[in-house]
Amino acid sequence: MHGYPLLKKPKTEPQETAQKLEQDEEDEENNDEEMKEQIRNEQEEAIVALIEHRTKEVEHLRQRITYYKAQLDEAERKLEDTQNKLARHRGQKTSNASKKLTNGRKELDVERSKSPMTVRESSQKQSQRQDGVEPSGDNLNVTRRPSSPLYRNEGSSPDQTRPRPQILIPSVAPNISQHKTKESANKYPSGSASQLTLPTPAFVNTPVKSKGEKASKISSELDSATQPKSIKRKHEETEHEDLIKLISKSSSPVTIRCQHGTLLPSQHKRKQRTLVLCPTNDQLFATSALDGVVNLWQVQNRGFSASLLSSTDCLSDKQRRWPEDIAWHPLGLKLFSVYSADNGDSQISILNLNRGKERARVHFLEDKPHTKGIINSIAFMPWDDKLFVTGGSDHAVVLWTEKAEEDSWTPKTLHKSFHSSAVMGIAGMQQKNIVMSVGADKRIIGYDVTTSRADYKHQIESKCMSVLPNPCDFNLFMVQTGTPERQLRLFDIRLRQMEIHAFGWSQERSDSQSALVNQAWSPDGLYITSGSADPVIHVFDIRYNARKPSQSIRAHHKRVFKAAWHHTLPLLISISSDLNIGLHKII
Repeated sequence: MHGYPLLKKPKTEPQETAQKLEQDEEDEENNDEEMKEQIRNEQEEAIVALIEHRTKEVEHLRQRITYYKAQLDEAERKLEDTQNKLARHRGQKTSNASKKLTNGRKELDVERSKSPMTVRESSQKQSQRQDGVEPSGDNLNVTRRPSSPLYRNEGSSPDQTRPRPQILIPSVAPNISQHKTKESANKYPSGSASQLTLPTPAFVNTPVKSKGEKASKISSELDSATQPKSIKRKHEETEHEDLIKLISKSSSPVTIRCQHGTLLPSQHKRKQRTLVLCPTNDQLFATSALDGVVNLWQVQNRGFSASLLSSTDCLSDKQRRWPEDIAWHPLGLKLFSVYSADNGDSQISILNLNRGKERARVHFLEDKPHTKGIINSIAFMPWDDKLFVTGGSDHAVVLWTEKAEEDSWTPKTLHKSFHSSAVMGIAGMQQKNIVMSVGADKRIIGYDVTTSRADYKHQIESKCMSVLPNPCDFNLFMVQTGTPERQLRLFDIRLRQMEIHAFGWSQERSDSQSALVNQAWSPDGLYITSGSADPVIHVFDIRYNARKPSQSIRAHHKRVFKAAWHHTLPLLISISSDLNIGLHKII
């Protein structure tokens, strides 16, 4: 029986097997290359991150070097002051020794004068002095004084040098001081200093001084404000420095370090409105509030504390309105306040700090150039101490010129048609005597007083609330707007229709921007501090290319209205709706 033949398994060709093996090897090599490439990328990313870390470390160390150099300069200055003090002390000691020697000689002369001969010789020499004849050389103890005013007696001649009269200013008015003391006792119990609930600031009670101590303290402070040294500092600040080229050029900010802040009771019954530092006396600053009171303060202990020197009721004479804005006279002896133009009320008041009780300290100007609404801003012009400008809700910008009579000023409306809404802020530029004004109509106007025309015009997308020229760069100014996270804008007055940089912040407690929040430039013109609806102070470094604050300092319990830089001390002074004044030391 024949059957089918058996089938055999076909044999795999050796060539196909070899190709398959080669393919597998190529796949493995490709996988190895991808793995190696991935490892190289990861290593490169790690090295780049390390370079960034080292770069930041180098920048931090450079900042520390700058800080310690500043500390070294300060320590050297203190050492030099101490050495000079020692030299003066030793000189005084030598002077006392010479006085004792002179007294000993006088006693010896008295003993010698007991003899009749000595009495007769003394009478003859006295008659010779009265006749203008120099005595003979017998008596070696007689010395002829030079004809200097320092050696003249008080009644020797009418043209002798007389000491400058002291400036007398009364202390807190009785009705205000008693009420404030009672309220302060209820809110802040007396005794040792207590800590506030904030993590940084500490609360201290302001020591209460007698009227005589306060009057003498104000007298000495205001008297020193008229010294040439203070005036010299003011003129040195007006030297131009080109800072615009530095704006937004750095990828990292240079931050400041603040110690634990000190909070002082403001002694105001209602929310604070303004804070202004004296332009000629580094130790004085003033605050005003909705209670109509203007308080004068003195910085003490190199910025660790401050004492209240006086409180003055500055409510308007008719409607009893509080000052909307205040400004120091450039000489530092007067404070000017603006009010409202409604119902025939007074528009300008002058608080004369150089007057005593016998004369009224607050004087209201009779002229009323503004026609309606609130007068929002006042500022003295940097090119002339006898000029100040006001801006109001009637769209007007008014220039006031001082007359020959005391506390007498003449108003002149510069313009009233360039703004279609309320003028919120005004300021004077050093460049070409220009008055800057910003308004709720989103317009920025630069009016040249010399040519009587608008030299600068610009309109942005948001309402403007204040304008602030840079203290060092005369072409740079800042405008506060109502746009969240872009509240602050920088402009160059030489460039038309162009914004240099903008920065701002986001607010947790409010979406709207309040016109009561203000800003301040640092003395070197590189930083801006701003208040906020939150209890923090925002600090901006204009060299930083980001649009956010370079740092934010928690300073108060409630919203911060303003934080101003001290002229000479490393210190920030702030006011808040929590009725406290903050002192923040910069280290």
